[in-house]
Amino acid sequence: MGILALSADERVRAVRSDADTLSVDLMDGRTITVPLAWYPRLLRATQQQRDRWETSGGGYGIHWPKIDEDLSTEGLLRGAPAPKSQFAGGKS
Repeated sequence: MGILALSADERVRAVRSDADTLSVDLMDGRTITVPLAWYPRLLRATQQQRDRWETSGGGYGIHWPKIDEDLSTEGLLRGAPAPKSQFAGGKS
């Protein structure tokens, strides 16, 4: 007997944050939660700036226009922090 496997849908459904974490709800019901410290631009942004996001890349990315930050669900699922240049205060 086989079992019915639900297909993964890694597109963004919703994004929320608080002072310490970023949480991304995916269309397939999963939620990814990561420390804001991994993404210095988001950490330095105001809550209002973090709350203003839009999907990009066909729904597989998140863009914050006011802080020019972009993340992908692929990177979030891999647990990939921002490149080291952001941590060192450099431009990316």
